[in-house]
Amino acid sequence: MVETRSGGRGWAVAHAGGLITIFLPLAVIPDAALNAEFSRVFPVLVAGGSLMALGGMFWMAAPAVLGRWAGERWGVLLALGAVAMVLPDLAELIGPIWYWETLTRVTFMAVAFVIWLLAEAPVADPGAQIIGTNGFLVAVADSCSGVEGFALVTVFLGLYAMLFRDTLRMGRFWLVVWPVALFLSWVLNVVRIAVLVLIGAYASPELAVNGFHSFAGWLFFTVLALGILITADRIAWLHRRAPMPVRLSQDDTAARIVPFIVFMLSGVVAQTFWRDPMLAYPAQAAAMAVALWWFRRPIAALWARPSSLSLVAGVVIGLGWIWGSDGDGGAGQDALLALSQLGLTVWVVTRILGTVVLVPVIEELFFRGYVQARLDRGGHMMRGLSVLLSAGLFGMLHGRWLLAGVAGVILSLVYLHRGRLADAVAAHALANGIIAAVAVWRGDWWLI
Repeated sequence: MVETRSGGRGWAVAHAGGLITIFLPLAVIPDAALNAEFSRVFPVLVAGGSLMALGGMFWMAAPAVLGRWAGERWGVLLALGAVAMVLPDLAELIGPIWYWETLTRVTFMAVAFVIWLLAEAPVADPGAQIIGTNGFLVAVADSCSGVEGFALVTVFLGLYAMLFRDTLRMGRFWLVVWPVALFLSWVLNVVRIAVLVLIGAYASPELAVNGFHSFAGWLFFTVLALGILITADRIAWLHRRAPMPVRLSQDDTAARIVPFIVFMLSGVVAQTFWRDPMLAYPAQAAAMAVALWWFRRPIAALWARPSSLSLVAGVVIGLGWIWGSDGDGGAGQDALLALSQLGLTVWVVTRILGTVVLVPVIEELFFRGYVQARLDRGGHMMRGLSVLLSAGLFGMLHGRWLLAGVAGVILSLVYLHRGRLADAVAAHALANGIIAAVAVWRGDWWLI
């Protein structure tokens, strides 16, 4: 049994202070001056990171507790230290694997085969590793061979194996799941490059080079990782005992987290496949609606009649957000103006529905219902820290981070007033409703 006595509030304050110290230079020094001032910024980052790490470590367990724990495991810790010392040399030794010429050639030939199947006049130069069609050519560099996916999949499976080491049959897991996952990772990488070429050749070179090239790799890896999680969890042959049957759609914790994951992934998909991600909002709204409908039972159990305070807070947040905006949607709305009347109507309706109904529920479930509730262990210090951290994360998700951070604090206080998530959702929805009304009036969709 491991002793888990906390180091106390002082270490929690130190952890929060270190976190603030890390971000302090970003708030004080303009972005353009960061490079020139790096010699001054770096010591601040090191000090903040060290304080945050020590504070967090001793907050979870007191120094004396950690000392006894380390004393009982000095052999393992010494071995880990030795491994850490040789890691730089090991990294240099395996560096050539990152530029594995054979794998690059195999990947190139596979992409060429896919392009040959789908394109009318494929162009392939194996010597220069250049491939394309219809005037759009790309170079399949060594770093595009798929080895990065191999590394990510291996690390991911290692973490999974560590978390489920008590029930997982390690031999079967590494001899079966790992090779299959590596192969699927390579296949998805081939598909990614081939789709990039086809998008650039027949749809939009700009989308292929910018959005798809930047986000498709992470999107495909996320899909593969989720597939591995779901499949490995359902195959009893991989476990010493069959996993407990869990109906995910009725799990309260999953209901607070999964819709937010879907919300964020829909944004990555929009950045990947749409030249102007703003146009993808109807698809994002559909994904969010499906996620909320899937978890409708645990979400419905959280519903209650909103308080008067939540309505007042919603008005304050909405008016504050409008006051803090510059009222200029910018050139990004040109794509909306180019839509047909029907297309623009569908976009406007789904944007308002998503902003006023879907997003408030999803964000409050995650930031207040999960993050804040998870951090709040009672006491004024921990409660204040939970409010600041959840509001800080909420602020970083939005473009105007300071306004959003203040709004996050208000929503957290509304939630704490009666301990009901419905109050925070109502305040958030009312604020977004006011903002949406002004956005319709101005025609400024960047406001929301």
